[in-house]
Amino acid sequence: MRAWFAPGKMVLAGEYAVLDGGPALVAAVGHGVACEFSPGAFEILTPDGDNRFVAPALEEAPPGRYRFRSHPGLDLPGKPGFGGSAAACVVACLAAGRPALDAREIHARVQGGGSGVDVLASALGGMLRVEGGKASSVELAMPVVVYSGRSASTGPRVQQYLGWSGREAFLRDSEEAVALLLREPIAGARAALAALQRMSEQAGIDYLSPGLARIVELARAHGGAAKPSGAGGGDVAVAWLPDEEAERAFRAACEAQGLPVIEAPLAGPAGALASPDPGVSSSA
Repeated sequence: MRAWFAPGKMVLAGEYAVLDGGPALVAAVGHGVACEFSPGAFEILTPDGDNRFVAPALEEAPPGRYRFRSHPGLDLPGKPGFGGSAAACVVACLAAGRPALDAREIHARVQGGGSGVDVLASALGGMLRVEGGKASSVELAMPVVVYSGRSASTGPRVQQYLGWSGREAFLRDSEEAVALLLREPIAGARAALAALQRMSEQAGIDYLSPGLARIVELARAHGGAAKPSGAGGGDVAVAWLPDEEAERAFRAACEAQGLPVIEAPLAGPAGALASPDPGVSSSA
């Protein structure tokens, strides 16, 4: 059996604005999608039966059984929002013997658009600054990742944003926050959150869920800053703290309030998976 793995992603700053060509910061994380191949009749297996993002990539793949699964699995109520569809599309391209970045066109076509930052993170790995569809490596401390307790749907929020007329000013605010985050993560996260909250209020987007708001409050109480990763409404928040002691206290406070901290290490690019674990299976 052969296997491949594509990492997931976390958008750290530049959400929404990246749809208008603004810069975004995105990190590849070690929670992604694996594809295992075994010879035989052509068959695609996904945990939820949704083949939309993988079937097009496998159209000319060698015959065999292609089994997709989350790797590693997470025992959470719902999905944390690590970009599973993009990771599945990337890993399907690898399994088919195609370049990982072929997933950009496939994912955009199936999804009906999008910024492509999730595919770039999954294919290239590492910490990236993405602007105008081009990615460059940057250095930034990985944040603490906390699950808000519920999943969220990105599509409706994106459509609400695209119908909003105030995007030009928001684009400038977001670009400034991205630049600041690279220099001073806590100040940059606060600036990014403020810009996103103003935008969401004016555009009528359900952005800061109760769980996310509590994570933001806890980070602030421990001298740091937190913000949602991605479109908001749920999924995960990312937080930067001033020192190790503050980070330990913040983690403990989140766990005490039923907000799970997820260990999400920075991941390298998509590629072969050395040690498949067929015993782990969850939704991709």
